[in-house]
Amino acid sequence: MNGKSKTFEASLGELEKIVRKLEDGDLSLEESLKLFEDGVKLSRECQERLNQSERRIEVLLKDAGENLSLQPLAPEDLREERQPKVKKRIVFENDDESPF
Repeated sequence: MNGKSKTFEASLGELEKIVRKLEDGDLSLEESLKLFEDGVKLSRECQERLNQSERRIEVLLKDAGENLSLQPLAPEDLREERQPKVKKRIVFENDDESPF
């Protein structure tokens, strides 16, 4: 990844390539970890771009005169309200089924 801003589509395409490489499973642990790290960064960038686009659409739709108009967003409007992350757990009905 470089310092230049990529388009959403370019970032998503790169993320898809990373996923395919990781799914192939032909990489060393170090290579896999590096690709996974890059994939997480790309995923976060893509998600933030989607969030910004959604907020822009909301601004367009909330025009008081019911006319569509693009309004500039203040930087504080772009901050994402983050929900606490919930970790998923696997629950086995019967302890005999647990692989652990």
